[in-house]
Amino acid sequence: MTWELAGRTLTSRLLLGTGGMSSVDSMEKALIASGAEVATVAMRRHTPAKGDLYGMLRNAGVHILPNTAGCHTAREAVLTARLAAEALGCDWVKLEVIADDDTLLPDTNELLIACETLAAEGMHVLAYTSDDPVAARRLVSAGASAVMPAGAPIGTGMGILNPHNIQLITQLEVPVLVDAGIGTASEACRAIELGCDGVLLASAVTRAQNPTAMAHAMRLAIQAGEYAAGAGRIPVRDHAQASSPMEGRAWRDAVL
Repeated sequence: MTWELAGRTLTSRLLLGTGGMSSVDSMEKALIASGAEVATVAMRRHTPAKGDLYGMLRNAGVHILPNTAGCHTAREAVLTARLAAEALGCDWVKLEVIADDDTLLPDTNELLIACETLAAEGMHVLAYTSDDPVAARRLVSAGASAVMPAGAPIGTGMGILNPHNIQLITQLEVPVLVDAGIGTASEACRAIELGCDGVLLASAVTRAQNPTAMAHAMRLAIQAGEYAAGAGRIPVRDHAQASSPMEGRAWRDAVL
């Protein structure tokens, strides 16, 4: 099943970050195993030393999504996004503006300023934000093409700490992707079941003991979440309900 993200038609709902992988060769294997069609690259951070990351991504035929990781102000983020657009010839950016280097949590005020500026210039902004539904709604009003709430702080692997807020954010009229905090496959599946359009993750794969195997697990988990979301789960009940009710059973009357 296809879906739309910032003017791109995609099949996979998994987006893969490239930060933290030991080599380009390992990144390529994980990328193939994941089935991801979009890979993010931090423009202000170092890429793996062993190999040509950009060449590998282009040869793989994936969409390269630059991000502004490491930026602390709207001004820094806007400049980085503009440079990325010129260097890569693209019209989209994963917009990050972090408040500090300890928590790596978003500075939503600076993020909003940067989003308004870049969206006004015609860029598709995929905004990394907190799990605050109000902040997410304001980003959409500012022109964001997608919002990417954190499930938990970057690199923690804590999973989705506030599923209720994430579910509220999924009601927005733009694609919603959980970004950050995912640690294992069941958590990626949960994001899709909550109504998210996709999942962006990096550390869960790049720092796994077997990145290729974990990438494949994430691929299957997101597919499972998509099927489950489409199937419709049963209501949550306070009391037990037998799966095979006794009412209307002919054999029951015969036995009694």
